[in-house]
Amino acid sequence: MKGFSGDVVGAHERASMVSGEAIGNIRTVAAFNAEEKVVDLFAQELRIPERRSLTRGNIAGFFYGVSQMAMFSSYGLALWYGSTLVKNGESGFGPVLKVFMVLMVTAYAVAETLSMTPDIVKGGEALYSVFSILDRRTLIDPEEPNSERLSSVKGDIELRHVEFAYPARPEVSIFKDLTLRVRAGHSLALVGASGSGKSSVIGLIERFYDPQAGRVMIDGKDIKRLHLKSLRQHIGLVQQEPALFATSIYENILYGREAAKGAEVEEAAKAANAHSFISAMPEGYDTKVGERGVQLSGGQKQRVAIARAVLKDPAILLLDEATSALDAESEKVVQEALDRLTRRRTTVVVAHRLSTIRNASLIAVIQEGKIVEQGAHAELMKNGDGPYARLVNIQQARSSTTTTTSAPPTS
Repeated sequence: MKGFSGDVVGAHERASMVSGEAIGNIRTVAAFNAEEKVVDLFAQELRIPERRSLTRGNIAGFFYGVSQMAMFSSYGLALWYGSTLVKNGESGFGPVLKVFMVLMVTAYAVAETLSMTPDIVKGGEALYSVFSILDRRTLIDPEEPNSERLSSVKGDIELRHVEFAYPARPEVSIFKDLTLRVRAGHSLALVGASGSGKSSVIGLIERFYDPQAGRVMIDGKDIKRLHLKSLRQHIGLVQQEPALFATSIYENILYGREAAKGAEVEEAAKAANAHSFISAMPEGYDTKVGERGVQLSGGQKQRVAIARAVLKDPAILLLDEATSALDAESEKVVQEALDRLTRRRTTVVVAHRLSTIRNASLIAVIQEGKIVEQGAHAELMKNGDGPYARLVNIQQARSSTTTTTSAPPTS
């Protein structure tokens, strides 16, 4: 049954993925009138599991019929042979009946076992998926017994001759001999074109991935030798698309430090410029944010995420394009909160809007996995033909064009 019917579970998973994506992005589907297209795509994905399920059902029905035929044939054979023994005087009625009952119970058990074959196959497939996860060995063990636990972190960060490629695309090199350093209490801004590897630096510092060569150092220690959970307790992360859970605003902020009290959560919200809009809501901090924070605007979600980072009070703060998706007014409010949050702590900022990183201690321009230029804003602007100056001039020209286009005509 398993061989002839193929991977039914995998076929159903592909169909479920189509439906799940359509429901999760129903506004986009509706905006482009793509409902019929999505339904047709879902129907196409169901054709393969339909054929395979039909094959499996036919096989199961055939073997069930065979098992029932064998069971009742064994009854008939036992009755005929037992009656023959009694007729010839070779055995008595009592012993024959006892043997017949044993055979009947045994035959019934075997037949019912065969009839459960479809369920046995389904259970085997389910167990395989579970045990494949349990038996999988992770390359990064968060509970490495010989690792060093950290009670405090100064915040010195160094990437030393790093070479890196994502495990899913090992043939595509992201970094080639990348070297970076930011001192404790200072800020490092990473700029460059999309796909240059800026966010990959964040992933390496958080140790979501390990480099193929080189080392990532914190306070002069290779993070591979550090206890992963104790390291991440001293790191705060604010992403471009903040991850909020389908619970209250209070509980989302509390993820930063679960032992915090209500007053501390409120202070963190004030520091993130979030207290005013939270207090204006009917249920205040008990307001449910909905799945993935759908009940909040982009700026509100960012401020809740910043409040979560404020509550954690990390020694190292990682900001991955935290304001790039916001409008000008929301960006100003969020940037003020970020400026307060980055004081006196090591900060690594990934930014597309260069106006937000002018005050960074060090700005590094990444191109094709390498640092092509680094220094403070004023220092880099002196080189008018440099990569950073060109990026700034392009954004300023684009901003002035947008302002001129949106300005009302004069009479």
